[in-house]
Amino acid sequence: MKSAAIRLGVDIGGTFTDVVLEKGDKQFSTKVLTTYAAPEDAIIDGIHQVCDKAGVAPGEIGQIIHGTTLATNALIERRGAKTALITTEGFRDVIEMRTESRFEQYDLNLTLPEPLLPRQMRFTVSERINARGEVMIPLDPAAVETVVERIAEAGFESVAVGLIHSYLNPGHEQLIRDVLAERLPDVTVSISSEVSPQMREYERFNTVVANAYIKPLMASYLGRLEERLRGEGVDCRIFLMHSGGGIISLRNAADFPVRLVESGPAGGAVFAAHIATRYGLDKVLSFDMGGTTAKICLIKNQTPTTSRVFEVARTYRFKKGSGMPISIPVIDMVEIGAGGGSLAHVDSLRQIRVGPESAGSEPGPACYGRGGERPGVTDADLVLGKLDPDNFAGGSIRLHPGKSKDALTAHIGKTLDMGAVEAAFGVAEMVDENMANAARVHAVENGEDLSEYTMIAFGGAAPLHAGRLSEKLGVRRLIVPPGAGVGSAIGFLRAPFSFEANRSVYMKLSDFDGDLIRDLLTELKDEATGFVRTCDEISPILSEFKVYMRYSGQGWEIPIGLTREQAMAPDAATFLARFEEDYAKLFGRTVAGMDVEITVWSVNATTPPEQVAPVAVTNGDFAAIPNGTRELFDAATGEFATAHVMERSSLEAGHRVSGPAAMTEDETTIIIPSSLDAIRQPDGCIDIIQKGA
Repeated sequence: MKSAAIRLGVDIGGTFTDVVLEKGDKQFSTKVLTTYAAPEDAIIDGIHQVCDKAGVAPGEIGQIIHGTTLATNALIERRGAKTALITTEGFRDVIEMRTESRFEQYDLNLTLPEPLLPRQMRFTVSERINARGEVMIPLDPAAVETVVERIAEAGFESVAVGLIHSYLNPGHEQLIRDVLAERLPDVTVSISSEVSPQMREYERFNTVVANAYIKPLMASYLGRLEERLRGEGVDCRIFLMHSGGGIISLRNAADFPVRLVESGPAGGAVFAAHIATRYGLDKVLSFDMGGTTAKICLIKNQTPTTSRVFEVARTYRFKKGSGMPISIPVIDMVEIGAGGGSLAHVDSLRQIRVGPESAGSEPGPACYGRGGERPGVTDADLVLGKLDPDNFAGGSIRLHPGKSKDALTAHIGKTLDMGAVEAAFGVAEMVDENMANAARVHAVENGEDLSEYTMIAFGGAAPLHAGRLSEKLGVRRLIVPPGAGVGSAIGFLRAPFSFEANRSVYMKLSDFDGDLIRDLLTELKDEATGFVRTCDEISPILSEFKVYMRYSGQGWEIPIGLTREQAMAPDAATFLARFEEDYAKLFGRTVAGMDVEITVWSVNATTPPEQVAPVAVTNGDFAAIPNGTRELFDAATGEFATAHVMERSSLEAGHRVSGPAAMTEDETTIIIPSSLDAIRQPDGCIDIIQKGA
């Protein structure tokens, strides 16, 4: 018999699938290697493992919350459905022409991303709606039927419909969808006025194409997952984590799979925000490092920063502007190709480079002994003493130090005349500096000083590198929460049910129309609330209002939050004051004498956040007794040092550990450099501070 008190969080990553079962106030977790051919296999394996630990049957699970990288990987690897695009005559090449921006100004051999759909898969119809939503050229039904016949003959599995200015008037897109549904009932259809009803046709068209491209794949996977779970006796509701940091129903996830593209990292940001609330921290740097990538996110006032456009499948990895823009609500984070499985090599300038290519789980780094011959970050960590070869992933995976040394010597050492240890040191320093540099740039872009921030580290590899990263960034406090190795999956269980509705309606403050604004925001609130009600029928729902504003003539907007009273009783002076307040914070000054315009309106409906009890922080007055010692390489001194080794579970509240030290647990290991001390707090968090503080 299923119990509402037993919940399951599942995060499919590039290397590991993390499974967390929550039974009352207790958590049971495991990490299973991701099975690429059938991702549901790893989930079923993980469910049996955590159920055995908890002493429950799979059929007792009352709720499953799931996040996955499958949507992202399908876009990056170009293995989605055979998809067609129907657009307005004259706009067939928008997704190929992109914008006039160059992400590398002086690169004469600049490689732009190929559009997701080649030109022969893009079709046009005669119609036109203007920027006010008025019909200039009516849609020709005969032309639509001709295009649909061509799509039928070509055997397309999915169709994206993106017409000019349909975000203001979706009528023509809806008519095309009706014709497709009647003529091709087995073909999935996505229309841009539902997927991303926002201005800027390049971003909107890309988003609806991406949604259509992965829709059959995700529908198939979610269907198989449901079937496999039922076969195991699990008959509960399944929810999906979306990129904006909330939870949506399985049906909505199948309709809008593009919203799942950053679901795993979003869960990690929610997890970090939960810890920040517990400790009353207003400025937090969330650091999530797994097997394939590392993610960094700024959390202010216990809330992750958000954006409404992000990029996937960059041709210049981690270079802004070089990828495919997806226009949906998303937690704003920077992603670096720096995970435990990220592979190292020496480039043509004889410099060590790490990533973005990853060994993943198949075959994995050389130390896994599964056929991998190239060195990964995990190989470097093993050689430097950060990992215990007999106790990796709770002892479920035996590591082979000899294979790591051979791979580092063959691919790094021979070229640069280094030994295995020196090569490992170079790889570790390179990956740590890559992450530190990405964090610095992200902070500068957001006008923040990282020395004022506390780092919260989680993910299987983050605790191994967070101490060194905090040294590089000048961050004076680092917190590693319980369950850090499966942090994103725990974050799923902390996330609220939520959905954000957006719409582009252009308006200058000089033409302010309070009645129109109130009606528009009310309509968006009702739309977002309707989505949330498909997940939760009884909880109260909160509404968060936001508008995107800019000075006339500027190319991009900034988000401005509004209270419910400001949204429901709109006033031009209030909107201007809020805009100038936030603009001055971001850019240091306002611009006098210029009109201000609003381009996008947004309402996020969400269930109330979980109530969090504050932690009574201890200063760590009792020295912990180590279980043993081992040689651990200290990057700050460039030498091995004898480090204390202890099991995290053996520490009690108030215990202090002085670095260098290694603190072990099943899903990860916390490395404490010689410059730092660690204190076990009452809630189980490891609070790492500068020595003597």
